[in-house]
Amino acid sequence: METAFLVGTLLSAIMLVVFLIMRAHIQAFVSLIIVCFYVGFVTGMPLNGICKSIEAGMGSTLGFLATVLGFGSILGKMLETSGGAERLARTLIHRFGQKRANWAMMFVGLITGIPVFFQVGFVLLIPLVISVARATGLSIVRIGVPIGISLQVVHCMLPPHPAAMAITATLGADVGKVILLGLVVCTICAAVGGPIWTRFVSKGIESDLDTLREGEKPVPDSELPKFGITLFTILLPMLIMVSKTIFELSPWKDSPVGVWVDFIGNPITALLISAFFAYWSLGICRGKTMQDLLKYTEQCFGPVAGILLVIGAGGAFNKVLLDSGLGVKLGEILTSLDMNPLLLAWFVAAIMRFSVGSATVSMMTSAGIVLPMLAQYPNLDPAIVCLAVGSGAICFSHVTDSGFWIVKEYFGLTVQGALKSYTAATCVASLTAISLTLLIAQIL
Repeated sequence: METAFLVGTLLSAIMLVVFLIMRAHIQAFVSLIIVCFYVGFVTGMPLNGICKSIEAGMGSTLGFLATVLGFGSILGKMLETSGGAERLARTLIHRFGQKRANWAMMFVGLITGIPVFFQVGFVLLIPLVISVARATGLSIVRIGVPIGISLQVVHCMLPPHPAAMAITATLGADVGKVILLGLVVCTICAAVGGPIWTRFVSKGIESDLDTLREGEKPVPDSELPKFGITLFTILLPMLIMVSKTIFELSPWKDSPVGVWVDFIGNPITALLISAFFAYWSLGICRGKTMQDLLKYTEQCFGPVAGILLVIGAGGAFNKVLLDSGLGVKLGEILTSLDMNPLLLAWFVAAIMRFSVGSATVSMMTSAGIVLPMLAQYPNLDPAIVCLAVGSGAICFSHVTDSGFWIVKEYFGLTVQGALKSYTAATCVASLTAISLTLLIAQIL
């Protein structure tokens, strides 16, 4: 009876989230907070305890992430305003050749997606996608979908991206390890879901090129930043955090030097260093004044607010699940199902993504559901669980996802064409990602 009650409570909570977001059209942050109160009431938590759990969950989640996301948004803004994305694309297309421009665009998406949100990165690269498609004669699907898939997999699986960083903190995983493993998984599943998948489906999908916006007048090469410094600026925070992880495997990890390496490799310190380096490499070195940099910084914080609130509400939901006792009991139930915990994490995230549409909401909710069962698997690396949750969140981008409509409209696709190309590509990438995650779990 107790088991049925717990399962019913969880399922009803998930259904309530879906209803509030999809049918009632209530913003995700507000919806998640309402569900926190619902779980608290149903499970018999003290009334003041519900509010304290929400406060503690919001605080513990955002206390770390707010700083990280702030610096990450600065990196993204500097990349956007400097023309760095354009430089990356031109150089990679030149190296790969026009016949393999779709592979070049995949790598552009992977690199560009590190510091910027999906929607920002996509809109930023649209003029380039259209111009490359026209220049090469390749269909907009073969050029554009690899960009979308690359941005999506990085969004879901690779810190310092917001949702990926959030579940890394929630599950207590090592950031550097998640980055190292995530780079491998992201690259392969982006290739399978991007250039490889679109090669087979693009011929049957038509795009209304006349409705696509014309690309802006090309910026002369001389006005763009150099490829090397742009790439180094984007990758710098990841290099610093990964270096810390590698150093911890050395015999000097407990030395006085190790203390400094641990400090510098902390995501907050790493992103602070990277943000100031970006100010110099993509700003001051290109003739920007401090007033310009101040304006860019102020512009980049607005879009972050909504993401922060949703992530914070997800953290509050996690905390309420734990404080109500539902999380512990749920963990015991899930472990008794005799189901691989990684497959379970993937499945929960995929269902949430299908239902709600938001990858961030699905990842935060899934992390809260999966977290209690980790105690039953002491040998399971939390970093691999992060990959499993991220793999599930890639899946099923369809009509409930704002990103789906962005892809459809900008590429001039029909709903059927977008489902056949982009939605199917997210499913292919997701299945590839979870397969690789299971393989990594066997190896490590």
